[in-house]
Amino acid sequence: MISNNLQTAILGALDAGEAIMKVYNSEISVEYKADESPLTEADKRANTIINAYLDKTEFPIISEENKQTDYSIRKTWKTCWIVDPVDGTKEFIKRNGEFTVNIALVKHGKPVLGVIYVPVTKTLYYANVEEKVAFKAELNSHNTEIVEVIRIAELLDKKPSNNNIVRVVASRSHMNIETKIFIKSIQNTGKQIETVSKGSSLKFCIIAEDNADVYPRFAPTMEWDTAAGQAICNALGIHVISQETNASLRYNKENLLNPWFIVS
Repeated sequence: MISNNLQTAILGALDAGEAIMKVYNSEISVEYKADESPLTEADKRANTIINAYLDKTEFPIISEENKQTDYSIRKTWKTCWIVDPVDGTKEFIKRNGEFTVNIALVKHGKPVLGVIYVPVTKTLYYANVEEKVAFKAELNSHNTEIVEVIRIAELLDKKPSNNNIVRVVASRSHMNIETKIFIKSIQNTGKQIETVSKGSSLKFCIIAEDNADVYPRFAPTMEWDTAAGQAICNALGIHVISQETNASLRYNKENLLNPWFIVS
């Protein structure tokens, strides 16, 4: 059985996914925030729905679409939710399906629960880091009951890969010179490279499903972009390592911007 908090996050993600698809299948109107990142009606609707679910728990929320609480208050939070209602808004606008709903529960700076939902394919990933389990469920409906989710969910299991081939997953929208240099450095060790491009937190899922070996991210991300994906990877013993500290990414920091990192 899964915990009440994980159930709440799953149901919130599924409900948000249904609302997102209603916008996706209609005319998409785009606004731009102060940092020039795009915002759609789907982001707003999904955020309202997810907040309504998570507000029933005892933990505060950090969401991309919420007004951020001052760090003088946030630093007292031992546990909090970290949410991206639509991760991959650029992919959403392009209508390529590569966007997700991300919800994570973080304790003392570390993700302990994670949910990633892919509304277009109705694919759900969820994990409990403390229990070291992560699952994938292919759903028939956004309105799937928890008991049915549990029944059809398949346990993810990371397997050893071919030592001579390194499968690198890269961002659909953010491939840059630093990433190309990193890939070249692997090639210089005599390894063959296979690359896969994906948008949003699907890159973490590709690693978790053993369809890639490494995800280098040498471009800006925020905590809500990575917390859920890190939970799913960490549950499988896959590390998400900061290039600044050489330790796992931390959450609910004063600056919610992540350093560069490597998932492997």
